[in-house]
Amino acid sequence: MTSRELRPEALPNPHSETPAEPPPPISPPKEFTAMPFASDAARFALSRRQALMGASALVLAPRALRAEPRRGGTLTIVLSSEPTSLVAATTVVTPSLSVSGKVTEGLLQYDFDLNPQPELATEWSVSADGLHYVFKLRPGVKWHDGRDFTSADVAFSLLLLKQVHPRGRSTFANLAEVATPDPLTAELRLSRPAPYLIKALASSETPILPKHIYEGTDAAANPNNAAPIGTGPFLFKEWARGSHVIYERNPNYWDSAKPYLDRLVVRFIPDPAARSAAFETGQADLGYRTPVAMADVERLRRVADLRFETKGNSYSFNVTKLEFNLDNEYFRNPKVRQAIAHTIDRAQIARIAFFGNAEPCASPIAPGLRAFHDPAPSPYGYDLAQAEKLLDEAGFRRGANRIRFRVPLDFNPVLDEGRRVADIVRATLGRIGIAVDVRAQDTGSFVRRVYTERDFAFTVNGLSNLFDPTVGVQRTYWSKNFIRGVPFSNCTNYSNPEVDRLLETAAVENDAARRAELFREFQRIVAVEVPDINICSPTFLTIYNKRAHGHSLTANGIEASLADAYVDA
Repeated sequence: MTSRELRPEALPNPHSETPAEPPPPISPPKEFTAMPFASDAARFALSRRQALMGASALVLAPRALRAEPRRGGTLTIVLSSEPTSLVAATTVVTPSLSVSGKVTEGLLQYDFDLNPQPELATEWSVSADGLHYVFKLRPGVKWHDGRDFTSADVAFSLLLLKQVHPRGRSTFANLAEVATPDPLTAELRLSRPAPYLIKALASSETPILPKHIYEGTDAAANPNNAAPIGTGPFLFKEWARGSHVIYERNPNYWDSAKPYLDRLVVRFIPDPAARSAAFETGQADLGYRTPVAMADVERLRRVADLRFETKGNSYSFNVTKLEFNLDNEYFRNPKVRQAIAHTIDRAQIARIAFFGNAEPCASPIAPGLRAFHDPAPSPYGYDLAQAEKLLDEAGFRRGANRIRFRVPLDFNPVLDEGRRVADIVRATLGRIGIAVDVRAQDTGSFVRRVYTERDFAFTVNGLSNLFDPTVGVQRTYWSKNFIRGVPFSNCTNYSNPEVDRLLETAAVENDAARRAELFREFQRIVAVEVPDINICSPTFLTIYNKRAHGHSLTANGIEASLADAYVDA
């Protein structure tokens, strides 16, 4: 592939030899206090003054701390696969998350420590009992078709996401009503506390949708998902399937000074070697979640124009895992799952498949969520002899050809290491008599096969914990979240009443210590029952050309709006 083929001919990409370094993100002043989620005494109420202080921290930082943004130019983002939708309302597949917030905003954004900051909401408060949230909305905001943005859009969006968003069923489980006393006030009334909810309102997680476009339609099939209208800094221009999406500057954005860019181009380059070449040749400005082959990272670190960043990933911690279809004739047997668990060498997989850019993790809760993560090892240590014994006991003895049974293994193609993990698993299981056929497919086909058709035996998947286990982890173990057609829900069809009780209790528990203990007990149970096998938690890198600035300023980094991004001439 030539460098010319990596970019549409009409999209020049000028570079400067001596640009300034990107400015550091501005932290809020001490007066802006993050809403605590700690003890039973730590109920919270955020005042108007505190909210405004948080907003002013983003605007009134000393000029000496910031490079003056340049206006104009094009920024090119590279993704490993194509989005299934340009709006993250009914999907949480990573490519869709990476583009949604450019057009469709959220109520809040978050700094690296997950302290809330204004976006479509300028002020917010939470009652002492955690049952009543009030959001004051930004005045003068327009949808891209000229209609006014109002509290009716907020109410409609939150209640819709509760039904159709893969995580919305758990995120908004306790949301009983959204009142709209006036066009710029939205009041959330909960049936029970939801201590995680104030962190769930970023654009990539909870997009605010135009009611006048989605009302009365099938949200998943709405044409707006492919040609979105939002309130964000960029206007949708073009989706060339299989190639790219183009966004252009919104001249009527509510923050009139922004965006700085004239154009944003999102390219899809499935081949990891071609993505590496794009960064080396200057055809790619920006990519996140380690956008190149792990084997190329060290070589690319020596390219003078490239920079590497780990910030901007704290909104979404991931765990790579094997997920079993518990309706499968083999994997419904717990001894078969335990046998496979005995074959998993997490340290080896982290070293080989991730080139060391991952932390071994036997828990569904990532180490990054330190308050909840249980570091205990798997009860099924690496032991091939024990694996063979369990398979014999399960009734699957080796046949004349030394094979016990044969199963397909699908892997999520969004992350390049999925294929490498699958190949390691295939080789290892071959040693204990399980023949594995690794199946490759595009993201849409993978999602359809696993979550709609359920035509799979087991998968290599990467699932986000996000900022709280109730939002990111509960969805894959909660029996009530087994929903055909909803991506990244409970695809294993795991059901355990005690696990349901622990997850549901933790979701409404305001005492931090008690909540952490509930999650630890949950981790102990699933470790024994192995509906899936958690392997490791990747360390994500953002790679960017030194000409690109202002792109990793929030907890969700590249998934945010990029209103502050700019490029040197």
